[in-house]
Amino acid sequence: MAFAFAALATALAAAAGSEDAAPSGARTLVVSTWGLGEDVLWQDVYAPFEKKYGCKVVLETGTTAERYTKLAANPNSTVDVIELSQKAAADGYAAKLFATLDYSKIPNAKDLIPGARAMTRSGFGPAYTVNSIGIVYNPGAVGFAIKEWADLWRPELANKISIPALSTTFGPAMVYVAADYAKVPVGKDRGQAAFKALEGLKGNIVKTYEKSSDLANMFSSGEIVAAVVGDFAIPIISKALPEAKFLVPASGTYANFNTIDVVASSKNRDLAYEYINWRISRELQERTAVSLNEAPANATVALAAAQAANKTYGDVAKRARAIDYVLVNPLMSEWTEAWNRALND
Repeated sequence: MAFAFAALATALAAAAGSEDAAPSGARTLVVSTWGLGEDVLWQDVYAPFEKKYGCKVVLETGTTAERYTKLAANPNSTVDVIELSQKAAADGYAAKLFATLDYSKIPNAKDLIPGARAMTRSGFGPAYTVNSIGIVYNPGAVGFAIKEWADLWRPELANKISIPALSTTFGPAMVYVAADYAKVPVGKDRGQAAFKALEGLKGNIVKTYEKSSDLANMFSSGEIVAAVVGDFAIPIISKALPEAKFLVPASGTYANFNTIDVVASSKNRDLAYEYINWRISRELQERTAVSLNEAPANATVALAAAQAANKTYGDVAKRARAIDYVLVNPLMSEWTEAWNRALND
């Protein structure tokens, strides 16, 4: 119920915030998204789209799990387009929640990087950005230089770190990190060794988090000194803790594509096509690479060294490995029980 009221309040605020850009009686496009960096999103993404197409954008915001669960439970949802993590999108494809797209109506799709372009072959929505996990920490509070994933298990970090909850975008990636620490691939034992490694990490974890934006408060209050986080959240953490350092270990990282899909029940598919085409355009991706820290999925975007910092781009992208969601998704119920035993018992 609290989420419903929050979503309604966000939608009303979004609608109110777009009055100047859209004429009275304009068509409405409902976009389901995370809401991270919402002020910048309005400035760079939604307001220009409203102006160009004479429409009104209304947002429904929340975590991946909240928004996906709400959509899956409501076949008559008014959401037109939804931005999700790769894992959640895969669940939606299997559940037939999304429309199959005609890519002749999305001309910018031809410019997508290979991994993102490959995802369009299913006929579902494209990836608009790629992100990956790393370690962010407060150097002065930690007392040593964190360099590798294995450093998270060091006793000096007892009761000082936070990791993503299993239900979040990078929860499964944390299982993969633990499997690497245990030196037993997830595919070999369905993650059993990984959960034993996570049990060994329990003493260092203050809490698992649902929203990466919550880390900013935990760092600024001194509640944590290190965390595993997606690179997209680094700007908001750095704003709260300017001395924070972010690194992607030399041993590699795990990547996630964020996708945009058209909800099967949408009555605004033509406008949804235009939104997707705008979201993956070179013009917008050059802008959001800087303002939202989104690594571009459009291959025609070239970033300077400073712009590429803290993004899954260049050398970091080369070190990024994929998570096998064909393997992972059927295991999530089993993994949730194992996660709770390892970290919550």
